Amino acid sequence: MNRMEKDSLGEQPVPADACWGIHTQRALDNFPSTGQRVHPALIRALALVKKACCLANLELGYLPEEKAKAILLACDEILAGTLADQFPLDALQGGAGTSTNMNVNEVIANRAIEILGGAKGQYGLVDPLEDVNLHQSTNDVYPTAVKIAAIMELRALCQSIASLQGAFQRKEKEFAAIPAIGRTELQEAVPLSLGAQFGAFAEAVARDRWRTFKCEERLRVVNIGGTAVGTGLGAPRRYIFLVIEKLREVTGLGLARAENPVDQTANADAFVEVAGILSAHASTLIKIACDLRLLNLLGEVRLPAVQVGSSIMPGKVNPVICEYVIQCSLLCLGYVRLVEEATSRSTLQICEFLPLVSHALLSCLSVLRQTDETFCRHLAQVAADPDACRRNLTGSPTLVTAFLPLIGYRRAAELLAEFATSGRTDMAAFLAEKLGAEVVARTLSAHNLMSLGYRDEDDA
Repeated sequence: MNRMEKDSLGEQPVPADACWGIHTQRALDNFPSTGQRVHPALIRALALVKKACCLANLELGYLPEEKAKAILLACDEILAGTLADQFPLDALQGGAGTSTNMNVNEVIANRAIEILGGAKGQYGLVDPLEDVNLHQSTNDVYPTAVKIAAIMELRALCQSIASLQGAFQRKEKEFAAIPAIGRTELQEAVPLSLGAQFGAFAEAVARDRWRTFKCEERLRVVNIGGTAVGTGLGAPRRYIFLVIEKLREVTGLGLARAENPVDQTANADAFVEVAGILSAHASTLIKIACDLRLLNLLGEVRLPAVQVGSSIMPGKVNPVICEYVIQCSLLCLGYVRLVEEATSRSTLQICEFLPLVSHALLSCLSVLRQTDETFCRHLAQVAADPDACRRNLTGSPTLVTAFLPLIGYRRAAELLAEFATSGRTDMAAFLAEKLGAEVVARTLSAHNLMSLGYRDEDDA
């Protein structure tokens, strides 16, 4: 069954049991393209904004108490997730987010109407525009909500990055005493410890953690109260200054009212800056996952077997979690590019493509968090193979470089040439015969390899 609703374009049937109204219904007909709904974090953030606006309007006497309380209860139900099925819109839509803003307005209004004892569509009790959207515009509500949602998702991402950092640090400690051969340009180079390689992973993730934590600051300045173009047209001055206080209260975030709301309405560069930080983390994850695949191929680490790897080759096990991490991170790099492109196409006083910016940014945050959590669980089961590390190390001719302080470049080159013509495969054993087993063991110990250079005569 349907109910009929009316707007300036005419009448439109709306499902009788739907909390949304005619504006949402038109958007459902107009934007069926991607099959991906508006990110739930944005819906929650919009409910927080609507709650703050309602509180400001109530305190200033622009909304009667009974109506305001019903609106506030409806907002709380959205925040609790009980109305999640009432937000059916596609993530991509024209109008700079107007359809999503109206979807939230209508759901709050119709739920508030029910709370007051009315039936859905009786907008004389609570009107989506006159009451729920009072003193607001999509152009200040929507970007403010995107920033709030992004901050919430950033905080969750920071926690997952911290866990990933800890996982690598534990492996750094576990593998600290295992000597291994380092590699540059995909060629054997000089020795180091296997733990040092995981320590480098940990440091890269630690930088991502710090950058992600700091970039929240770029999102705290919001344009709520600026209405259509940032001038506050149509909103009382007292409301403009009060609503940001209410928004801080309901979100618990250190938000600040923009000193120049016209700027914050017209320019969305903060989202590009944050996306760049996410790009750095995605790149880090790709690099580490690729390195782990190589170390697994070389046998120096053993990645846990999590599923059968082939439909034709019995016993084959693939590094599927690393491949998953790489693909998710590449997807996030694509999201970052979308944020850049959509933001750059803003015109004059508005970023028309904020729905795409929002969808790409929030999706990137969600995917990175899930990727970090998966990677972290996987790392706990990663093991080292000390024997493989030792074989690859002792068989490498380049480890003679570790002995340069003892024998010099010319003598090292002579030994290398002799080893090459000897037909032998164990460079460490060859050097032990030439230089002494004790010297070789001491030089190639993990402690010595990681002691930051060697002590000369001037060292204390």
